[in-house]
Amino acid sequence: MSDRQMPDLQSEFDPRNLEITKVGVKGLSYPIVVQDRANGTQHTVASIQMSVLLPHHFRGTHMSRFIEILNHYRGNISADNLQEILAEMRRRLNADLAHLELEFPYFIEKQAPISKARGLQEYICRFSASEGATAEDSDFVLAVNVPVTTLCPCSKEISDFGAHNQRSVVGIQVRYNRFIWIEDLVAVAEDSSSSALYPLLKRRDEKYVTEYAYNNPRFVEDVVREAALNLEKNKAVTWYRVEAENFESIHNHSAYALIERRKEAPVSRQPE
Repeated sequence: MSDRQMPDLQSEFDPRNLEITKVGVKGLSYPIVVQDRANGTQHTVASIQMSVLLPHHFRGTHMSRFIEILNHYRGNISADNLQEILAEMRRRLNADLAHLELEFPYFIEKQAPISKARGLQEYICRFSASEGATAEDSDFVLAVNVPVTTLCPCSKEISDFGAHNQRSVVGIQVRYNRFIWIEDLVAVAEDSSSSALYPLLKRRDEKYVTEYAYNNPRFVEDVVREAALNLEKNKAVTWYRVEAENFESIHNHSAYALIERRKEAPVSRQPE
């Protein structure tokens, strides 16, 4: 019996009159290609989520078609053709709106500040894209999560010697009107912290990094404000969301801060 001769339960009428905002597949591991400023391109593996809007009158969607679409673009999945893939999802699944999310590790070679020892630093990045019948339905967001070090200004101020520091993560999401490198967003996050992290440090590097952080204390509030000010200067960025979480070394909780803004709105430099 062929596929056409088998019953198509997904296309059955559903009487519950409830539209499903997103239905599809997630947790797919698939190779993708990412633009790399130093090397041209970088091959990595993404965890992919694909979904469409399901009208109220359909019982289900055809899950196998998502995989067929991925296989069609095998070896050629990148930020450049996500809108093309989304259009194919809408066409194959007869959907008014399609969503695609790719989360992947991205590696940047970094050298230690003193010894110049080199290694690869991992950053978790994400492409989130949507396409619909109108321009307002189409969207693309680039996100990076950057591990950093922060040192507490209060601890430094009140202590006779030393100050507590912690591993932190700065998350930056942006919408933009022209191309932005992942490396540029990583630099914004690292510059907003007390110190960047390095994959390989010798003893003289450890001394430098420790003292650098001590001379550059940052609250979690400082981190998001510094990152936001840097993003304000980038004319390509039209919207941003900056989050920072400090995994506190002397508390059983994290410190957290967030700034989100569309750049069309004016920035307030002074308190009202």
